[in-house]
Amino acid sequence: MSVEFERFGAPNLGTIVLAHGAGAGMDSLFMTSFGQGLAKRGLEVILFEFPYMQKRREDGKKRPPDRAPKLLAYYQDVLNEMKLSGSVVIGGKSMGGRIASMLLAENNKLASGLLLLGYPFAPPGKPEKLRVDHFPEIENPTLIIQGERDTFGGQKLLNDIVLPDNFDIVWSRDGDHSFKPRKKSGLTEDENWNLAMDAIVDSKLFK
Repeated sequence: MSVEFERFGAPNLGTIVLAHGAGAGMDSLFMTSFGQGLAKRGLEVILFEFPYMQKRREDGKKRPPDRAPKLLAYYQDVLNEMKLSGSVVIGGKSMGGRIASMLLAENNKLASGLLLLGYPFAPPGKPEKLRVDHFPEIENPTLIIQGERDTFGGQKLLNDIVLPDNFDIVWSRDGDHSFKPRKKSGLTEDENWNLAMDAIVDSKLFK
């Protein structure tokens, strides 16, 4: 198997493997900004793309993500091929983070920690369809960065959810699913992204 990936920085503090969300690949502004920003903070960041996104890049045709079993198998293949050592955290943006969390729930030895950037707790408008049943199976240190206004799970929804003790959540102030605040908040997307990256470096993931 040939894995298409992009690598940023050196593993002075550790390594993070990040998968993209459902609708945008590893070259999105969000993904590359986090790759470059975390690299400047002493981390090695590896971004990769699932096969459906690779095909979209090749022919320009939009297509939905593959079913979860195929995404899980591919994420596992990526980790197997890279043969990373030391402190390795897996995770991703939205769907990519969900797949990483499901993988780690199956085998806690795959990584030392989990990073979820804008976790899709429930489909917008369907708070009853929570995607957290596997969380108790994850024993590793886990950090969630979540926008306060995220339609997939903002503060209102999470007020009613009890996360495991090994889970920490950092709120992106007035942020949406990609941590972008409203202009009236007086905040900027760049500020929220940098605050998120600072929180990652300062978290239990790399202590």
